[in-house]
Amino acid sequence: MKLIKATEKDIPLIQDLAKRSWENAYADILSKEHMKYMLDTMYSEAEISEHLKNPDYHYYLVFDENLHSYDGFLGYENHYENQTTKLHRIYLVPESKGKGLGKKTLEFLNQKVKESGDNRIILNVNKYNSAQKFYESQGYNIYNEGVFDIGNGYVMDDYLMERRF
Repeated sequence: MKLIKATEKDIPLIQDLAKRSWENAYADILSKEHMKYMLDTMYSEAEISEHLKNPDYHYYLVFDENLHSYDGFLGYENHYENQTTKLHRIYLVPESKGKGLGKKTLEFLNQKVKESGDNRIILNVNKYNSAQKFYESQGYNIYNEGVFDIGNGYVMDDYLMERRF
């Protein structure tokens, strides 16, 4: 596995990986309309392009060197808060699950966060997403919860998790 820094040319690939992973991860949690709204909003070309212009926001593509395929992506923002990196996005396509790629991707993130000088990672995870257990197995703890209005009558009902170094 290799993580490759994403650029503007990778936006269509990020959008495709997001759609493929979300259709699996959120099938039993979000309605098709809710999922489409979030994908269209959070993964629009303009939104991702804006992230890529921010020097503290980074996207990496998860590349399986054995299969020569892209299996997912990571999106995070250093210095989101004081000494804190926000893990905005980590998604793997369904066929790549169980290969240890998620764990390796988080280990990569841990290293990047330490290099940035931050000493904490925060993330939001849907309360009904089984990924919460994965994050806990990787040293993350729930520190709060929240319901966030994302427009169009939709909300995100999340646990707020953190990992400190």
